[in-house]
Amino acid sequence: MRVIRSRDNPLARQFSSLVHSSRHRHKSGLTVLDGIHLVAAYGETQGAPQTLLVSESGLRHPEVVQLLARSPMPEPVVLSDALFSECAAVQAPLGIAAIIAMPAPPLPPGPLGPCLMLEDIQDPGNLGTLLRSAAAAGIPRAFLSSGCTLAWAPRVLRAGMGAHFQIELYEGVALAELASRHEGRVLGATLHGARPYFDVDLTGTVALVIGNEGAGISSGLLAQVHERVYIPMAAGIESLNAAVAGSILMFERQRQQHR
Repeated sequence: MRVIRSRDNPLARQFSSLVHSSRHRHKSGLTVLDGIHLVAAYGETQGAPQTLLVSESGLRHPEVVQLLARSPMPEPVVLSDALFSECAAVQAPLGIAAIIAMPAPPLPPGPLGPCLMLEDIQDPGNLGTLLRSAAAAGIPRAFLSSGCTLAWAPRVLRAGMGAHFQIELYEGVALAELASRHEGRVLGATLHGARPYFDVDLTGTVALVIGNEGAGISSGLLAQVHERVYIPMAAGIESLNAAVAGSILMFERQRQQHR
């Protein structure tokens, strides 16, 4: 089996560019899954990735061997350990990654159902955590404004821990327009003119709106909100992390659903 050792190899250059360059991801429509958990989650739900990359030492690791044996994976491309580490975003002990096409589904034409609406979430960790919480709390869809960081960036994928493959994900959405046609109630997380979240009915067909980490929900989107909710906090605390606030609301909805 041939091993790629040169950083000038076209595939090695592509791997590195997709990991480190948002521009290259947007231009190519491709991204990288790094680590065995993400690669396995993709294989279980989506099938074979476009390209599978494994380091020399990773190819001998029992977990990688098992994954290749049980999943519909293509023949792996082997990189030297040094080159894999140079290209990868993080130090991956198992030395495995995959190149995939970034899904870009059209908006659903019919009812939207229970969903998460995320406006201008900039931090990759926050976005990935919100998607992970949505999957765990049984929220089947998430709609992201064009001001959100790219959902398929490697850092977001790592924070999402496979959630991208468990929910329907739509990017570049005009949220105010979408909220205006939502068939249920649209609830916005904000501090002003809001009721405590535990006093609000979060069950049924609701859209939960989480705004930008600093600016909150825009006035245009807020105008489409049927009810505002907030999370009471101790004196002297101004706000919560967007991912924490969104997760609290999603799991409160789950609690109320099963009450």
